[in-house]
Amino acid sequence: MTGILEGFLVIGVVIAVGYGIGRTGVLGPSATQVLSRTAFFVASPALLFVTLARADVGAVFSSALVVTAVTSTLACLLYLPVGLARRRPAGETAIGSMASGYVNAGNLGLPIATYALGDAAAVAPVLLFQLAVLTPLYTTVLDVVSGERTSWVRTLTAPLRNPIAMATAAGLIVSGTGWLPPEPVMAPLQLIADLAVPGMLLAFGISLRGAARPGTGEVGPSLWCVVALKNVVHPLLALVLGGVVLGMSGPALTAVVVCAALPTAQNVFGYAVRFDQGVRLGRDAALTTTIVSVPVLVAVVGLLSV
Repeated sequence: MTGILEGFLVIGVVIAVGYGIGRTGVLGPSATQVLSRTAFFVASPALLFVTLARADVGAVFSSALVVTAVTSTLACLLYLPVGLARRRPAGETAIGSMASGYVNAGNLGLPIATYALGDAAAVAPVLLFQLAVLTPLYTTVLDVVSGERTSWVRTLTAPLRNPIAMATAAGLIVSGTGWLPPEPVMAPLQLIADLAVPGMLLAFGISLRGAARPGTGEVGPSLWCVVALKNVVHPLLALVLGGVVLGMSGPALTAVVVCAALPTAQNVFGYAVRFDQGVRLGRDAALTTTIVSVPVLVAVVGLLSV
């Protein structure tokens, strides 16, 4: 259980620092937007590139990747009828869908995998699927729906204007060819990449200053649907697919269920701010699913480790 608590402590401290910065106003009224845009346009593309470029993509193509791909996709798709039935804006529906299946595999999943599962590589399939598929897909959708005018040319060329999608493609190409840029190129990229996670967490903390209590207002029903999908349905899908359908057991099954039980990533909030779509739902989902995931993760590790 130490890994779970340590992971939550790490992100909690950084978010608390961001909240303190927000209270003092030392970074000004546009701090959330500036930090989020910096993370989106500069740090996150660098992080995606160096992560995928150095990854052994072939090594993560396993049953764990199948579980991740299928369950994350289902969790995301299950939210869409809710947004459509409630006639919510397209951008908010996209954020709610992303929040239902996009897990915090980086700054929370890595320490939990390291200390609770004993293997940091357990989150590799999740990171690969999210970085290579979900992130470019959703940021492209958000780019399209946030535009004042949407034409077929804009839709087709959206990935070419998206730094996340471009960095993902470049990283996969480098990994696939086996050619890694020289250290003088990778070192500054890594330095910039290290800004991505703390930048998003600080922006998230700052945004909590003066924010309404989660679950109130028009986004309330949407939020609780996201919480149900992310904290309950997603890990249950992983348990059924991994344990019943694919016959996984032991540490392998525990790993895929734990990864599915991780809360919504703060990246979702960062993308919401960047495209000014569903910002409150993205923030409330990241905060609420993180709180709810503590007992869920403890229960999962306790039950499946027996």
